[in-house]
Amino acid sequence: MKALVLAGGRGTRLRPITHTGAKQLVPVANRPVLFYGLEAIRDAGIRNVGIVVSDPLELLRPDHRTGELTTVLVNSQAEIRAAVGDGKALGLAVTYIQQEAPLGLAHAVKISEEYMAGEPFVMYLGDNLIRDGITPFVREFESEKPNAQILLAHVKTPQDYGVAELEGDRVVRLEEKPRSPKSDLALVGVYLFDRTVFDAVRAIRPSARGELEITDAIQHLIDSGKRVRSHIITGWWKDTGKMEDMLEANRVVLSGQSPQILGTISKDSRVEGAVRVGEGTVVEGSTLRGPLIIGPHAKIKNAYIGPFTSIGAGCVVEHCEIEHSIVLERSQLKDITGRIESSLIGKEAVVCASGSRPRTHRLMLGDASRIELA
Repeated sequence: MKALVLAGGRGTRLRPITHTGAKQLVPVANRPVLFYGLEAIRDAGIRNVGIVVSDPLELLRPDHRTGELTTVLVNSQAEIRAAVGDGKALGLAVTYIQQEAPLGLAHAVKISEEYMAGEPFVMYLGDNLIRDGITPFVREFESEKPNAQILLAHVKTPQDYGVAELEGDRVVRLEEKPRSPKSDLALVGVYLFDRTVFDAVRAIRPSARGELEITDAIQHLIDSGKRVRSHIITGWWKDTGKMEDMLEANRVVLSGQSPQILGTISKDSRVEGAVRVGEGTVVEGSTLRGPLIIGPHAKIKNAYIGPFTSIGAGCVVEHCEIEHSIVLERSQLKDITGRIESSLIGKEAVVCASGSRPRTHRLMLGDASRIELA
């Protein structure tokens, strides 16, 4: 069995973070969310993984000095290749599959046919995180041998998802974001297929949004008399496509961590709970209340870092308070009045107080940014 991991897409719901990087590499507990999926695949006994990546994309962004619009090449493919490499470090053998544009999940399946070479495979959306992994799901597929198997979860807002109708464990109908859902069972971003799925993706046509929908391909299998079964998960899962979902995933992962202090903690600092501090990090006169993680070579001084916070490598946090947040590498938070919470702060960002009078807010924000001021 092989795996197909989808790591293309534009990440529009996480802009401006994804204006300059791949959404699958945004960190959860200081590790790219993509890595959790790759490790779940490895733990299920699968070694050969095809990663679908998109062509570089040109975007117009304001120059931070002049404010004029300039063309920037966003090459998330290169970032993913650099982060994952050939997969050996994760115990995998990785092959990259080029997708010229995000033309739908079924299109990603279609272009992977040569790589799969007739073998059954698991398809995993690279920005999904399933806390308990996919091993039971894979074992069921190997044992039952259906043509396809989908992963489902009960959700409160099924109209926001692809929704399945079941007869026993057999799927009889799928509908994408229905106005009047027939069930509360939403498609989770993990699917298992045998070779018959390639006939299905060739048979369907693009949807109204111009994409080949995986729900249409699975419905074609059902209508053709193929056996499509389901597995309903009861554990935690999340599609990390939005900021609040990233923060929730960060909270869940940090809740299961054990403490580890590799950096230097001054005697006038206080550490409570499951706190992880990276090598070379220096903490002075601060309170760290876990669960939280601070990456290597960071500087924390006269600060409070509260629960469910991830601070990336090389960050500086001085004279401020933060909790329930994710701060990416090499950012600086200094001399801030009030507490930062429920925030996602990108790489090399600077948030600081102005010493000028009268007290004013001076902001430089990229497209699709959001900031709340008290």
